[in-house]
Amino acid sequence: MQIIGVEAIPLRIKREEAYLGVLPKGAGQEAYFLRPPYRALYSAYFETAFVKITTAEGLVGWGEALAPVAPEVVQQIIEQLLAPVLIGRDPLDGNVLWNVMYDLMRERGYYGGFMLDAISACDVALWDLRGKILGQPVYQLLGGAFREKIPCYVSGLPRPTAHERVELALEFVEKGYKAFKLAAGHGVREDITSIGSLREALGDEATLLLDAHWVYTLDESVQLGHALSDLGVGFLEAPINPEDIESHARLAQAVAVPIAHGETERSRYQFRPWLMQKAADILQPDVGRAGISEVIKIGLMAEAFNVKMAPHLSVGLGICIAASIHTAAAIPNLYLLEYQPPVFEIANQLLESPLVCASGFYEIPRVAGLGVALDERRLRELQA
Repeated sequence: MQIIGVEAIPLRIKREEAYLGVLPKGAGQEAYFLRPPYRALYSAYFETAFVKITTAEGLVGWGEALAPVAPEVVQQIIEQLLAPVLIGRDPLDGNVLWNVMYDLMRERGYYGGFMLDAISACDVALWDLRGKILGQPVYQLLGGAFREKIPCYVSGLPRPTAHERVELALEFVEKGYKAFKLAAGHGVREDITSIGSLREALGDEATLLLDAHWVYTLDESVQLGHALSDLGVGFLEAPINPEDIESHARLAQAVAVPIAHGETERSRYQFRPWLMQKAADILQPDVGRAGISEVIKIGLMAEAFNVKMAPHLSVGLGICIAASIHTAAAIPNLYLLEYQPPVFEIANQLLESPLVCASGFYEIPRVAGLGVALDERRLRELQA
């Protein structure tokens, strides 16, 4: 068994409604834009980067990187740096190939960011290939499924007012969903008011979570954390700059609400100090940034610290979602998996057979590999 082809495919899909809701006033439709108070760049498109790895026998494995901006960067890394070391190798040598890819630029400081995103896409494709070669779903190759279906939370609630967010959440309650994450960070008082409105409307049985998008100081986070604890919130995500592990550790000691962190990190090496310093109660690696191999290793490491996993899953499309479902099935210490309804809808438009999420749970694909097939004709039409 030998790899003969590695192709990266960047993708942009135009949408009426941007990720996290409508575009801010004045945001350019063809350019990246800022969405204050958040500091990261956002796109008017849904952007991603797929990778197609082909064997001499004609088998194909599909991978995907979480690439919400500049997916061409991931494409160039895959085709110029990673493809040459993968072609000619046996796709069954998964752990060996991960280390070969990781070592290529490691001593030059590229052990995060776009480099790891590109490695992750290839890692996912290799798992898909191995499943197809061996005739097993990926979760089985990872050691089996700890659960029959994957519990999830509805993420974002992208509406401009607290009242509208409550209305949206209630629509999902009618569909059987019981866990919700608010995209917040608009000021401590406003965040408390918003989450309080959800608690009042949804009752004590609902699981409520809050994502602060790294906008607060330690003191502000402590104030917010105490209020969220009183409201029975399941976790406070990304409250402080991601580089500041020490402040997160102090926050975790000061408040009862669990602190969640992880979408910015790519490897077990980056998560290790968070565990050692007790800076996070829940880890959130993203399969599109860390790959299946690393997320499993991060999960096992977290288990040794009695820390739960809630994998991040934002604008990754069908392959990212399927890979996340398989990985979540194989993690013993899973809390919840993220669910983005607008993204999920777009993802299924690119698949020959849709993924299923209903009544608060993802269904696990049960066929060989990741269990999903991209509509390649549709994919090529949308290629960036």
